[in-house]
Amino acid sequence: MKIIKYNAICNLGSDINKVFAKAVEGIAGKFEQRDFARLGVVDFPLPEIQERDYNLRCNRLLLKALEPLNIDKFDKERTAIVTATSNSGVDEYEISGNPKHYQIGNPAEFLYKNHGFKNFYTSASTACSSGIKAFTIARELLNAGICETVIAAGCDSISKVPVYGFHALEVLNSIPSNPFSKNRKGINIGEGAAAFVLKKDGEGIEVAGIGETTDSYHSTTPDPEAIEPERAIRLALGEIPPEEIDYINLHGTGTVANDLMEARAVYNVFRDNVPASSTKPLTGHCLGAAASIEIALCCKLIENGGYKIYPHIYDGEYDKKLPQIKLADKTLLKKPVKTCLCTSFGFGGTNCAIVLRKS
Repeated sequence: MKIIKYNAICNLGSDINKVFAKAVEGIAGKFEQRDFARLGVVDFPLPEIQERDYNLRCNRLLLKALEPLNIDKFDKERTAIVTATSNSGVDEYEISGNPKHYQIGNPAEFLYKNHGFKNFYTSASTACSSGIKAFTIARELLNAGICETVIAAGCDSISKVPVYGFHALEVLNSIPSNPFSKNRKGINIGEGAAAFVLKKDGEGIEVAGIGETTDSYHSTTPDPEAIEPERAIRLALGEIPPEEIDYINLHGTGTVANDLMEARAVYNVFRDNVPASSTKPLTGHCLGAAASIEIALCCKLIENGGYKIYPHIYDGEYDKKLPQIKLADKTLLKKPVKTCLCTSFGFGGTNCAIVLRKS
Protein backbone atom coordinates (compact mmCIF):
# COMPACT_ATOMS: atom_id res chain seq x y z
CA MET A 1 0.00 0.00 0.00
CA LYS A 2 1.26 3.47 -0.89
CA ILE A 3 0.68 6.90 0.60
CA ILE A 4 0.16 9.05 -2.49
CA LYS A 5 -0.66 12.35 -0.77
CA TYR A 6 -0.86 13.51 2.83
CA ASN A 7 -1.26 16.55 5.03
CA ALA A 8 -1.45 17.37 8.73
CA ILE A 9 -2.44 20.29 10.93
CA CYS A 10 -2.07 20.87 14.66
CA ASN A 11 -0.85 23.54 17.04
CA LEU A 12 2.44 23.64 15.08
CA GLY A 13 0.84 24.96 11.90
CA SER A 14 -1.86 24.93 9.23
CA ASP A 15 -0.20 22.45 6.86
CA ILE A 16 2.41 19.69 6.96
CA ASN A 17 5.21 21.97 5.75
CA LYS A 18 4.69 24.39 8.65
CA VAL A 19 4.28 21.53 11.09
CA PHE A 20 7.49 19.91 9.86
CA ALA A 21 9.51 23.15 9.94
CA LYS A 22 8.88 23.63 13.64
CA ALA A 23 8.98 19.98 14.67
CA VAL A 24 12.34 19.25 13.07
CA GLU A 25 13.84 22.14 15.04
CA GLY A 26 12.18 20.98 18.26
CA ILE A 27 9.99 24.08 18.54
CA ALA A 28 6.74 23.55 20.45
CA GLY A 29 3.46 24.77 19.04
CA LYS A 30 0.73 26.90 20.61
CA PHE A 31 -0.26 25.83 24.14
CA GLU A 32 -2.80 27.38 26.49
CA GLN A 33 -3.18 26.98 30.23
CA ARG A 34 -6.77 26.15 31.18
CA ASP A 35 -7.38 25.48 34.85
CA PHE A 36 -5.39 22.32 35.64
CA ALA A 37 -4.48 21.48 32.03
CA ARG A 38 -1.90 22.60 29.48
CA LEU A 39 -3.52 22.16 26.07
CA GLY A 40 -2.09 22.29 22.54
CA VAL A 41 -4.56 24.40 20.57
CA VAL A 42 -5.14 25.23 16.92
CA ASP A 43 -5.50 29.01 16.64
CA PHE A 44 -5.72 29.53 12.86
CA PRO A 45 -9.00 29.87 10.89
CA LEU A 46 -10.90 26.69 10.02
CA PRO A 47 -13.49 26.11 7.26
CA GLU A 48 -17.13 26.67 8.13
CA ILE A 49 -19.70 23.85 7.92
CA GLN A 50 -23.35 24.72 7.30
CA GLU A 51 -24.97 21.34 7.90
CA ARG A 52 -26.20 21.21 11.51
CA ASP A 53 -25.57 17.47 11.87
CA TYR A 54 -21.90 17.86 10.96
CA ASN A 55 -20.95 21.30 12.26
CA LEU A 56 -18.30 20.01 14.67
CA ARG A 57 -14.85 21.40 15.40
CA CYS A 58 -13.52 17.90 14.78
CA ASN A 59 -14.90 18.02 11.22
CA ARG A 60 -13.65 21.55 10.64
CA LEU A 61 -10.14 20.42 11.57
CA LEU A 62 -10.54 17.52 9.17
CA LEU A 63 -11.66 19.77 6.31
CA LYS A 64 -8.63 21.99 6.86
CA ALA A 65 -6.29 19.00 6.69
CA LEU A 66 -7.96 17.83 3.47
CA GLU A 67 -7.71 21.19 1.65
CA PRO A 68 -4.50 20.51 -0.34
CA LEU A 69 -5.48 16.94 -1.27
CA ASN A 70 -8.20 17.92 -3.80
CA ILE A 71 -10.43 14.97 -2.91
CA ASP A 72 -13.35 16.28 -4.97
CA LYS A 73 -11.45 15.16 -8.07
CA PHE A 74 -11.44 11.50 -6.96
CA ASP A 75 -13.67 8.83 -8.51
CA LYS A 76 -16.69 8.89 -6.18
CA GLU A 77 -17.58 5.27 -6.99
CA ARG A 78 -14.10 3.88 -6.30
CA THR A 79 -13.00 5.89 -3.25
CA ALA A 80 -13.57 4.69 0.32
CA ILE A 81 -13.29 6.69 3.53
CA VAL A 82 -11.86 5.64 6.88
CA THR A 83 -11.62 8.14 9.73
CA ALA A 84 -10.12 7.84 13.20
CA THR A 85 -11.35 9.80 16.19
CA SER A 86 -12.06 9.42 19.89
CA ASN A 87 -14.23 12.44 20.67
CA SER A 88 -16.13 13.39 17.52
CA GLY A 89 -18.62 16.02 18.74
CA VAL A 90 -19.30 15.01 22.34
CA ASP A 91 -18.89 18.59 23.58
CA GLU A 92 -21.21 19.97 20.88
CA TYR A 93 -23.80 17.38 21.85
CA GLU A 94 -23.88 18.72 25.39
CA ILE A 95 -25.19 22.01 23.96
CA SER A 96 -27.15 20.84 20.92
CA GLY A 97 -28.71 17.60 22.15
CA ASN A 98 -28.29 16.34 18.58
CA PRO A 99 -27.41 12.61 18.80
CA LYS A 100 -25.53 12.87 15.50
CA HIS A 101 -22.91 14.94 17.29
CA TYR A 102 -21.63 12.26 19.65
CA GLN A 103 -21.49 9.48 17.07
CA ILE A 104 -17.94 8.26 16.45
CA GLY A 105 -18.78 7.77 12.77
CA ASN A 106 -19.78 11.40 12.26
CA PRO A 107 -16.53 12.52 10.51
CA ALA A 108 -16.64 9.60 8.07
CA GLU A 109 -20.32 10.15 7.31
CA PHE A 110 -19.68 13.88 6.89
CA LEU A 111 -16.94 13.33 4.29
CA TYR A 112 -19.03 10.70 2.51
CA LYS A 113 -22.12 12.90 2.20
CA ASN A 114 -20.48 16.31 1.94
CA HIS A 115 -18.26 15.26 -0.98
CA GLY A 116 -20.71 12.92 -2.68
CA PHE A 117 -18.80 9.66 -2.35
CA LYS A 118 -20.60 6.41 -3.21
CA ASN A 119 -18.28 3.66 -1.94
CA PHE A 120 -17.61 2.40 1.61
CA TYR A 121 -17.10 4.55 4.71
CA THR A 122 -16.38 3.74 8.33
CA SER A 123 -14.63 5.00 11.44
CA ALA A 124 -12.01 3.54 13.79
CA SER A 125 -11.98 4.42 17.47
CA THR A 126 -9.46 2.58 19.62
CA ALA A 127 -8.27 5.56 21.64
CA CYS A 128 -4.70 6.64 20.84
CA SER A 129 -4.05 3.81 18.35
CA SER A 130 -6.99 4.78 16.10
CA GLY A 131 -4.87 6.36 13.38
CA ILE A 132 -2.90 3.20 12.65
CA LYS A 133 -6.09 1.11 12.84
CA ALA A 134 -7.46 3.28 10.02
CA PHE A 135 -4.50 2.22 7.88
CA THR A 136 -5.23 -1.45 8.58
CA ILE A 137 -8.83 -1.04 7.45
CA ALA A 138 -7.68 0.87 4.36
CA ARG A 139 -5.25 -1.91 3.44
CA GLU A 140 -7.98 -4.54 3.74
CA LEU A 141 -10.33 -2.51 1.52
CA LEU A 142 -7.66 -2.07 -1.15
CA ASN A 143 -6.55 -5.72 -1.06
CA ALA A 144 -10.16 -6.90 -1.34
CA GLY A 145 -10.71 -4.75 -4.42
CA ILE A 146 -13.59 -2.87 -2.80
CA CYS A 147 -12.07 0.42 -3.89
CA GLU A 148 -9.11 1.86 -5.78
CA THR A 149 -8.43 4.74 -3.39
CA VAL A 150 -8.88 5.26 0.34
CA ILE A 151 -9.00 8.55 2.17
CA ALA A 152 -7.69 7.69 5.63
CA ALA A 153 -7.79 10.47 8.19
CA GLY A 154 -7.58 11.14 11.91
CA CYS A 155 -9.16 14.09 13.67
CA ASP A 156 -9.85 15.16 17.23
CA SER A 157 -10.60 18.43 18.95
CA ILE A 158 -10.05 19.24 22.60
CA SER A 159 -12.95 17.92 24.63
CA LYS A 160 -13.90 18.05 28.30
CA VAL A 161 -14.41 14.27 28.36
CA PRO A 162 -10.73 13.28 27.89
CA VAL A 163 -9.45 16.33 29.75
CA TYR A 164 -11.42 15.49 32.89
CA GLY A 165 -10.94 11.78 32.29
CA PHE A 166 -7.16 12.02 32.24
CA HIS A 167 -7.34 14.38 35.21
CA ALA A 168 -9.29 11.72 37.13
CA LEU A 169 -6.58 9.20 36.26
CA GLU A 170 -4.00 11.66 37.65
CA VAL A 171 -1.93 11.62 34.45
CA LEU A 172 -2.72 15.12 33.17
CA ASN A 173 0.19 17.55 33.30
CA SER A 174 -0.16 21.31 33.83
CA ILE A 175 3.45 21.88 32.70
CA PRO A 176 5.19 20.67 29.50
CA SER A 177 5.18 16.90 29.15
CA ASN A 178 8.53 15.28 29.83
CA PRO A 179 8.62 11.80 28.24
CA PHE A 180 11.20 9.31 29.58
CA SER A 181 12.47 11.73 32.21
CA LYS A 182 12.71 10.68 35.84
CA ASN A 183 10.66 13.84 36.47
CA ARG A 184 7.79 13.00 34.09
CA LYS A 185 4.30 13.66 35.45
CA GLY A 186 1.85 13.12 32.59
CA ILE A 187 0.41 14.30 29.31
CA ASN A 188 -0.60 17.52 27.60
CA ILE A 189 -3.68 17.08 25.41
CA GLY A 190 -3.73 18.61 21.93
CA GLU A 191 -5.93 18.76 18.85
CA GLY A 192 -5.47 18.43 15.11
CA ALA A 193 -6.01 16.31 12.04
CA ALA A 194 -4.11 14.47 9.35
CA ALA A 195 -5.32 12.98 6.08
CA PHE A 196 -3.84 10.52 3.56
CA VAL A 197 -4.64 9.35 0.07
CA LEU A 198 -3.85 5.63 -0.15
CA LYS A 199 -3.64 3.29 -3.12
CA LYS A 200 -2.56 -0.32 -3.49
CA ASP A 201 0.22 0.64 -5.92
CA GLY A 202 1.74 3.77 -7.40
CA GLU A 203 4.30 6.44 -6.65
CA GLY A 204 4.48 7.30 -2.98
CA ILE A 205 5.67 6.28 0.46
CA GLU A 206 5.30 2.58 1.11
CA VAL A 207 3.43 1.24 4.12
CA ALA A 208 5.86 -1.64 4.57
CA GLY A 209 4.24 -3.23 7.60
CA ILE A 210 1.61 -2.85 10.31
CA GLY A 211 1.56 -4.70 13.62
CA GLU A 212 -1.42 -4.90 15.95
CA THR A 213 -1.78 -6.74 19.26
CA THR A 214 -3.87 -6.55 22.42
CA ASP A 215 -2.65 -6.71 26.02
CA SER A 216 -5.77 -8.00 27.80
CA TYR A 217 -4.03 -6.55 30.86
CA HIS A 218 -5.93 -3.48 32.11
CA SER A 219 -8.48 -1.00 30.80
CA THR A 220 -6.18 2.03 31.07
CA THR A 221 -2.74 0.85 32.22
CA PRO A 222 -0.27 -0.83 29.82
CA ASP A 223 1.44 -4.09 30.70
CA PRO A 224 4.82 -3.15 32.25
CA GLU A 225 6.40 -6.26 30.74
CA ALA A 226 5.55 -4.89 27.26
CA ILE A 227 5.05 -8.37 25.79
CA GLU A 228 2.31 -7.43 23.33
CA PRO A 229 3.67 -3.95 22.47
CA GLU A 230 6.98 -5.60 21.57
CA ARG A 231 5.16 -8.17 19.45
CA ALA A 232 3.29 -5.39 17.62
CA ILE A 233 6.64 -3.82 16.68
CA ARG A 234 8.03 -7.14 15.49
CA LEU A 235 4.89 -7.82 13.44
CA ALA A 236 5.23 -4.41 11.78
CA LEU A 237 8.87 -5.10 10.95
CA GLY A 238 8.13 -8.51 9.46
CA GLU A 239 11.23 -9.43 7.46
CA ILE A 240 12.73 -5.95 7.79
CA PRO A 241 15.83 -6.09 10.04
CA PRO A 242 15.69 -3.68 13.01
CA GLU A 243 18.91 -2.04 11.84
CA GLU A 244 17.14 -0.81 8.68
CA ILE A 245 14.96 1.55 10.73
CA ASP A 246 16.43 5.06 10.60
CA TYR A 247 14.07 6.72 13.08
CA ILE A 248 11.37 5.75 15.59
CA ASN A 249 8.51 8.11 16.37
CA LEU A 250 7.55 7.05 19.89
CA HIS A 251 4.09 7.15 21.44
CA GLY A 252 5.90 8.92 24.29
CA THR A 253 3.07 10.28 26.41
CA GLY A 254 5.17 11.17 29.43
CA THR A 255 3.18 9.07 31.89
CA VAL A 256 4.99 6.79 34.32
CA ALA A 257 3.34 3.60 33.04
CA ASN A 258 3.43 4.27 29.29
CA ASP A 259 7.09 5.28 29.19
CA LEU A 260 8.12 2.22 31.17
CA MET A 261 6.22 -0.10 28.82
CA GLU A 262 7.42 1.62 25.64
CA ALA A 263 11.07 1.86 26.66
CA ARG A 264 11.05 -1.85 27.40
CA ALA A 265 9.37 -2.76 24.09
CA VAL A 266 11.71 -0.57 22.02
CA TYR A 267 14.83 -1.71 23.88
CA ASN A 268 13.95 -5.38 23.44
CA VAL A 269 13.83 -4.92 19.66
CA PHE A 270 16.39 -2.18 18.94
CA ARG A 271 18.51 -1.87 22.10
CA ASP A 272 19.91 1.69 22.01
CA ASN A 273 20.88 1.60 18.33
CA VAL A 274 18.07 3.55 16.63
CA PRO A 275 17.37 7.25 17.33
CA ALA A 276 13.87 7.82 18.65
CA SER A 277 11.76 10.71 19.87
CA SER A 278 8.29 11.62 20.97
CA THR A 279 6.81 14.61 19.18
CA LYS A 280 4.01 14.99 21.75
CA PRO A 281 5.95 17.63 23.76
CA LEU A 282 5.63 19.74 20.59
CA THR A 283 2.08 18.91 19.49
CA GLY A 284 0.37 17.70 22.63
CA HIS A 285 -1.32 14.31 22.68
CA CYS A 286 -3.96 14.61 19.95
CA LEU A 287 -5.75 11.42 21.03
CA GLY A 288 -7.62 9.86 18.07
CA ALA A 289 -5.59 12.04 15.69
CA ALA A 290 -2.23 11.44 17.38
CA ALA A 291 -1.06 8.47 15.33
CA SER A 292 -2.28 10.10 12.10
CA ILE A 293 -0.31 13.28 12.76
CA GLU A 294 2.78 11.31 13.74
CA ILE A 295 2.57 9.15 10.61
CA ALA A 296 2.43 12.35 8.56
CA LEU A 297 5.52 13.62 10.39
CA CYS A 298 7.33 10.40 9.50
CA CYS A 299 6.21 10.70 5.86
CA LYS A 300 7.66 14.19 5.71
CA LEU A 301 11.03 12.99 7.00
CA ILE A 302 11.12 10.31 4.30
CA GLU A 303 9.95 12.68 1.57
CA ASN A 304 12.48 15.29 2.67
CA GLY A 305 15.24 12.68 2.46
CA GLY A 306 17.47 14.67 4.77
CA TYR A 307 19.75 13.83 7.65
CA LYS A 308 17.64 15.55 10.30
CA ILE A 309 15.08 13.87 12.53
CA TYR A 310 12.78 15.22 15.22
CA PRO A 311 14.71 15.80 18.44
CA HIS A 312 13.33 14.48 21.69
CA ILE A 313 12.44 17.49 23.80
CA TYR A 314 12.62 16.89 27.54
CA ASP A 315 14.66 17.98 30.56
CA GLY A 316 17.54 15.62 29.73
CA GLU A 317 17.24 13.65 32.96
CA TYR A 318 16.60 10.16 31.61
CA ASP A 319 14.89 7.80 34.04
CA LYS A 320 17.57 5.23 34.88
CA LYS A 321 14.84 2.80 35.96
CA LEU A 322 13.90 2.46 32.29
CA PRO A 323 15.80 0.40 29.72
CA GLN A 324 18.16 2.78 27.93
CA ILE A 325 16.83 3.67 24.47
CA LYS A 326 18.47 6.18 22.14
CA LEU A 327 16.61 9.46 22.41
CA ALA A 328 17.36 11.72 19.45
CA ASP A 329 19.00 15.09 19.78
CA LYS A 330 19.66 17.69 17.07
CA THR A 331 22.75 15.88 15.76
CA LEU A 332 22.55 15.09 12.04
CA LEU A 333 22.30 11.43 11.05
CA LYS A 334 25.10 9.83 9.05
CA LYS A 335 22.62 8.71 6.37
CA PRO A 336 19.36 10.11 4.97
CA VAL A 337 16.07 8.98 6.48
CA LYS A 338 14.50 6.26 4.34
CA THR A 339 12.61 4.06 6.81
CA CYS A 340 10.62 5.04 9.91
CA LEU A 341 8.73 3.17 12.60
CA CYS A 342 5.80 4.83 14.35
CA THR A 343 4.31 3.36 17.53
CA SER A 344 0.93 3.99 19.09
CA PHE A 345 -0.64 2.47 22.20
CA GLY A 346 -4.21 3.02 23.34
CA PHE A 347 -6.49 2.32 26.28
CA GLY A 348 -7.74 -1.23 26.50
CA GLY A 349 -4.30 -2.53 25.60
CA THR A 350 -4.50 -1.79 21.87
CA ASN A 351 -0.93 -1.78 20.55
CA CYS A 352 -0.02 -0.66 17.05
CA ALA A 353 3.14 -0.04 15.05
CA ILE A 354 3.59 0.95 11.42
CA VAL A 355 6.68 0.93 9.20
CA LEU A 356 6.99 3.50 6.42
CA ARG A 357 9.76 3.59 3.85
CA LYS A 358 10.86 5.26 0.67
CA SER A 359 9.74 3.22 -2.32
